[in-house]
This record gives sequence, C-alpha cells and structure tokens, in this order.
Amino acid sequence: MLKWIPTRGLAVAALAAALAAGISQFDPVLSVTPDARAAGWVDPPSASASTPTAPVAGPDFSGIVGRYGPAVVNVSVESNVRPTADDEPDQGAQTPEMPRRFGPPRQRGDRPMFGLGSGFIVDPDGVILTNAHVVAGASHVTVRLTDQREFTAKVVGIDRPTDVAVLKIEARNLPVVVIGDVRRVHVGEWVLAIGSPYGFDSTATAGIVSATARSLPHQAYVPFIQTDAPVNPGNSGGPLFNARGEVIGINSQIYTDTGGFQGLSFAVPIDVAMKIGKQLLAGNEIRRGWLGAGVQDVTQPLADAFGLPKPGGALVTNVDKDGPAAKGGLQVGDVILKIDGAPVSRFFDLPPKVADIAPGTRSTMEVWRRGETRQIAIVIGELKSTEAVASTTPAEGQGRLGLAVRPLSPLEAESIAESGGLLVEQVSGPAARAGVRPGDVVLAINGEPVTNADKLRTLAAQSRHHAALLIQRDGARLFVPLNLG
Repeated sequence: MLKWIPTRGLAVAALAAALAAGISQFDPVLSVTPDARAAGWVDPPSASASTPTAPVAGPDFSGIVGRYGPAVVNVSVESNVRPTADDEPDQGAQTPEMPRRFGPPRQRGDRPMFGLGSGFIVDPDGVILTNAHVVAGASHVTVRLTDQREFTAKVVGIDRPTDVAVLKIEARNLPVVVIGDVRRVHVGEWVLAIGSPYGFDSTATAGIVSATARSLPHQAYVPFIQTDAPVNPGNSGGPLFNARGEVIGINSQIYTDTGGFQGLSFAVPIDVAMKIGKQLLAGNEIRRGWLGAGVQDVTQPLADAFGLPKPGGALVTNVDKDGPAAKGGLQVGDVILKIDGAPVSRFFDLPPKVADIAPGTRSTMEVWRRGETRQIAIVIGELKSTEAVASTTPAEGQGRLGLAVRPLSPLEAESIAESGGLLVEQVSGPAARAGVRPGDVVLAINGEPVTNADKLRTLAAQSRHHAALLIQRDGARLFVPLNLG
C-alpha cells in the first residue's frame, strides 16, 4: 500500500543515501594522489584525438528539462472527500488493477485530507492543465512553481470522462509549454515525463511510446498513449514530452499491482486535453455525441461466423430503443467498419469517434450485414452530461446524508442493468461514517426508489434518526444504515 510520508523526510533521506553512496564508491578515472587531495583541486583528465568517445545510450533531454521544466508545477490539494479505491491500493490484492490513477496519495480519515499532483502551464496568464482526479472534490488547491512561488488556484472546470481539469492562478508572464501534434506520435519514439512523484518536484523520467490509442476500462472516450516512462503517485497531471520538447499528453494512469510503477503508464493525448480544456475555460458544457448502441470486439471465430474476410470493426450487441442507432436502422449483429469514412479497426475505436461528433450531426456508417457492406445514415444524439463545468460547486443532494450525487448516464445505467439510481460523486458526514464510497450507486432510501436528487433530499428530510440506503457496488447490492443523529 502506498503510504504517506512527508516530502521533506523523503528528501533528506534520499540526500543522505546519495551522499553515503557517493563517499563509499571509488571512481578510478577521477582518483587522485594524496598530494593532489591536499592541494584541494584536481584537473579532469585531458581528452585527445585518440581518446575513444563513450557511446550515447539515449537522447539527451537536458535541453527540454531546462527550457520547459519551469512550466511544470506542483499541485497540492486539500480535500474533505474520503479516499477511494483509486487513491489507495488494496494491500491484499493479488491481481493487477487496470487502470490505476496514480495521484494524489491521501491520508486516511474523513477530514481534512491532503494530496499531491502535477500540472503544466499552457497560457502565460496562469492557465494550467492537470488531471480531473487530482483536483476533484478539492476544497483548496495550491500551485507551486519551480521558483518556489505559491498561488491559490481556482478550479475552472473538470471533465471526468477524459480526466482533464483546468486551473487558473493570478500570475502573469509565466513560462509555458509547447503543444505537440498527436498525429505524429509513433510507437518506439522517446518520451519524457516531468512531475512530482511522491512530492519530489521537477522529477524527469524517460522512456518510449509503447502503444497508441489504448482503450481502458470505464474511460471509453480517451485513446490513451501508453509508455514505459517511469511515473508514480504524484506524477498525475504532469506533461509527457516528445523528443522535440512538445507536450503530447497528460500522464494519468498506471497499470500496477503494487501501487508503484511497473512499466505501463498511460497519458491522455494532448489534442483531447486541449479541446476539453478550451471548452472548460470558456465555461461551456462539454457536449458529446451518443449512438445508443453497445459494441464488442470481433474475434476470428466471430469473423468466421459473420462471413467477414478478417477480424475487425465493432460488433453491435444491443441497440437502445428509440435511440439514434435504432432510428437510423442499425441492428444487433451489424459490424460497424467505418464512420464518416474513418476506419473502425477495433470496437474501442468507436466510442471516442462518436463522442467527438457534434450532437445533431448526420453521420454515415459502413456496416457489414449478412455477408455484404451497406451504408447507414444516423443522426448522432447527445450523451447526457456526467459532470458539471465548475467543480467547486458540490453535486446535488449532499445535505443531511452527506452525499453529492448525480443521475446515471445511459451508458452507466446500461452497464449495471439499472433504469434508475444516483451515482455518488462525493461523500461526507453520516454517509462517509457508514462506509458509502464515491462510485456507489444509490438505488433507494428506506425502501423508496430514487431517480433524482430532489427525491433523495425529500426522503432524507422525512427520515428521523436513521436511514437505510440501498446501494449497488461492484455488481452487488447491499443496505447501508446511516445514523442521522
């Protein structure tokens, strides 16, 4: 389990260990005679034309660190939100968690709690990008620059589906990063991550791009960049640079069964982050296209069964009644091969492509049906919003129970086979003490089903000293008793 250790203590211990290691090691190249040591100065060995040059093991990122490192910031968060499974790894877990957001690590207890993350400046007037999960539910956010100046940051907005957040500090003429082109990212190219793992500010680590357009569970709208650049708790929200010094992503998640780096890191592509960030900064609601259909991957046996020449596309498993797909004539068993001319190679290619289409747009899909291809025109609907623009305002329903909730999106309701219920966003007070967690789904209170925050609030007000919440968690239902005093 990740343990919270004061940053200063970590720094002193690391420095002492480094000094001890340096004193105990002997470097024959720089060894000197006793007389030279007494003189207090030793000239380095002179190089000659015949002196062989040591081969370079990899690219030199020092120029990038020197030029753009000052644009990377430390994000310190104070929150009253109870830690979730994303914040603290399960010590008894024997199988890897996928994915694991790696910042900020937090203290136990109901209040207050503190965490650390990273961010980077994209506008010299104090606009900063970071991860949504770093600042979600924060009551106070502090940004520290590399020159040690500190500013109280305003959370302009967050978008959970893409894990992007925008912060604003009152400062001018700040150093900024250069935004890169994700279309030029290739597997195998060198990348550099800068952030504050475990509170060690301005830490630089390097690796290569391991894969592109990775789909992760519960985040279907982000084609993640996978790398093997070492990142750890506290790196969340920091930039991922290419070898040209351009930011190509925001370091967001890792695959781990230990809570630390194991060679698999995932970054939100910068084009996705910038698009969402600009909308949040403008105060606009994030609008996403909605198809109203479930899909799965096409394996070789399925391709053989449907008569496809080779595996590929997105196999339609269900179509929502009266949804855009149903109205356009899409059927269960269709294999979506293209959308507006763009290939759908795997099923996880489809959600981000649909989400990126403006609601109301007429799109053309090429599908495989009964041994032949055909074109289907579908007017894309709008996915119901799952996040308020301003994160500083708590979600509805917190009140007497200590719950901040919102209605389930159609995809969320479909995934848990529920037509109603409220997703828990934040927890405090009686609900926190009873063990309710963010991510739980409230189905009923005192036996009465709830479908909106107003009804939950009304039923809570009618409760006397106790209330019984029926919640769904990880596919199981359970009643949780709340002591309301």
